[in-house]
Amino acid sequence: MPAAVYILASNRNGTLYIGVTSNLSRRLYEHQNGLIDGFSKTYGVTRLVHAERFERMDEAILREKQLKKWRRSWKIDLIERSNPEWLDLSSSALL
Repeated sequence: MPAAVYILASNRNGTLYIGVTSNLSRRLYEHQNGLIDGFSKTYGVTRLVHAERFERMDEAILREKQLKKWRRSWKIDLIERSNPEWLDLSSSALL
């Protein structure tokens, strides 16, 4: 089953949220429309700033756990390498 690990931000250098899903488009819709109670809704974390695709869910879960252990500065570096302007990638071809 294909999967994705994604990072949402409230704004540039703002609050970050890391998640994993088998349907990135659906999951983003849920985050961006406040359909999920919890951290992302509470802190307004809705901007997709980074995503990685995986062939299998277990690979994606492993990567998610790895990223969640990273220092904040490493996460920001990861985002800025592929998305230096912190653009919302929700409408990109990645989905």
